[in-house]
Amino acid sequence: ISGNLGLDHDRVLFGRYAIPVMVRYIDKKNGQLSAEERDKLLFWYLQAGMWGRFSGSTESVIDQDLAVLEDGGNVLDNLIEQMRLWHGTLKVEPAHFSGWSLGARFYPVLYMLTRIGEAKDWGLGIPLKHGLLGKMNKLEIHHIFPKAQLYKARYSKSEVNALANFCFLTKETNLNISDRLPEEYFPEIEAKHPGALASQWIPMDKELWKIKNYLDFLAARRELLAEATNKVLENLLHGDTSWLEEFEQPKKVSITSINVGIADESEEALLLELNDWVVVRSLAAGELAYEYVNEETGEQEAIFDLAWPSGLQPGLTQPVAVLLGETPEVIALASKAGFRCFTDIESF
Repeated sequence: ISGNLGLDHDRVLFGRYAIPVMVRYIDKKNGQLSAEERDKLLFWYLQAGMWGRFSGSTESVIDQDLAVLEDGGNVLDNLIEQMRLWHGTLKVEPAHFSGWSLGARFYPVLYMLTRIGEAKDWGLGIPLKHGLLGKMNKLEIHHIFPKAQLYKARYSKSEVNALANFCFLTKETNLNISDRLPEEYFPEIEAKHPGALASQWIPMDKELWKIKNYLDFLAARRELLAEATNKVLENLLHGDTSWLEEFEQPKKVSITSINVGIADESEEALLLELNDWVVVRSLAAGELAYEYVNEETGEQEAIFDLAWPSGLQPGLTQPVAVLLGETPEVIALASKAGFRCFTDIESF
């Protein structure tokens, strides 16, 4: 997963409950997979992560997928077919990149595209592929349109932190760009490193680089991101693109309506510090970006910033959730689900 998809740290390792199924498949093959088998298994993994295959009743879903492995025949195709019957069309659409914040379902997909594609750093002009950066291997999130400028122009929090406004750069480049607007710094990048903007799926229509056209910029970039993702999926299938054809969707799986939590890296740092503070006191570690699922419908309804679904002392105390800057609807949802809610670090 890290070597072939570039998902090299905890924040971007989505669909982690798919891993036991993958391990079982590899074990049944005695660890010997052809390149085609490996890539098709990774295709299935990406589908599981993108659509939240294991966000609901995790154990029962894992059991279903493990059972497929025991049925014999072309089990990889059977696994993918089961995914398609459950979700519907496996092709990515621009709307799937409409989420916002670090908790967006497709945040790991954006990171993956950066790490395995041709994305280049805008300051140094070097490829950002996994394993090629040496001491600069850790990338930072960069708001393409700076937050301060967007808030000044009265865009909302979800618009400011839209996934399509994120890209990944080296720390040095991120600091150098600072809070300048794209219409100012994009021409400099293109002149110094031709093609670097396009390598990060930036629409090249200069009118879209103006802050007044910010929402149109997001829409155009989502188109480019979806196209790039489908190209990755096609490559993993080694030409068998029938799996990406239109397929009747059995149920509506919402991607854009999910209330996502962690807004940015500064908020994430606060939550990680709090989690460390809890662990030092011999209490259970919380789950960052916890996916809350309606037990009756199996649908994901929200992402809680930091949560202890079994309590700080599992089995002895009530569930706890830390919700920073969330809407009253999310807080009410967590409270109704039995979570004791904290809306700031100090009160915790």
